[in-house]
Amino acid sequence: MGLELYLDLLSQPCRALYIFARSNNIPFEFKRVELMKGQHKTEEFRKVNILMKVPALKDGSFTLAESIAILLYLARKFKTPDHWYPSDLQKRARVDEYLSWQHVNIRGKGSKLFLTKVMVPLLTGQPLSPEKLEGVTEELNVVLKQFEEKFLQDKPFIAGSEISLADLVALVELMQPVGAGYNLFEERPRLAEWRRRVEEAVGKQLFQEAHEGILNIKNLTADKIAPELLEHFKHQLLKQASQN
Repeated sequence: MGLELYLDLLSQPCRALYIFARSNNIPFEFKRVELMKGQHKTEEFRKVNILMKVPALKDGSFTLAESIAILLYLARKFKTPDHWYPSDLQKRARVDEYLSWQHVNIRGKGSKLFLTKVMVPLLTGQPLSPEKLEGVTEELNVVLKQFEEKFLQDKPFIAGSEISLADLVALVELMQPVGAGYNLFEERPRLAEWRRRVEEAVGKQLFQEAHEGILNIKNLTADKIAPELLEHFKHQLLKQASQN
């Protein structure tokens, strides 16, 4: 049995894995797990990942969860080009530094804007208040400034002159707010140029293919979401709204 990747391309980490594997010609079977249909909550998927989250990897009898762990497993197993996860101590440290920082910053704030701008109006049937949107947008803007000044600086890529896992993980996360209708690259020329370089490095067509779903997310309607998942979303989002 070969390598299997359990993915939903609406998920940022899943897109990173899909793009990384495809751009490095890693052979795998794409096992689609549709989050909106609640397929990650099935007993069948639970056998692959007891955490019931995507992405997940199955390699023979070996299973693995968590996107960063899976990316590193693939890089090592398939001996992908060194620039993805550099052998140079300090370049690798730069990649590790970003991957450690991004979870609650770029990922956290980008996901929050996406959920607030797309999911809250969809689930409540109520328009989003301008004050609420302004608040979550400003939170994202703060970490974007940190990303540019601390991690990107004036370099072509985060670790230097070549793309690494850090760049790929960063860009797929930033596409989530773009899918929600916030073009964060528009007034950030340095960020826009970096995006262009990352897309060219992995292949523009592949990048667009992976992001087709998220860039059309506004076509999502509540009837396309599994009822039990709908209730879970409503509970979580309204709870979040009451805390802010």
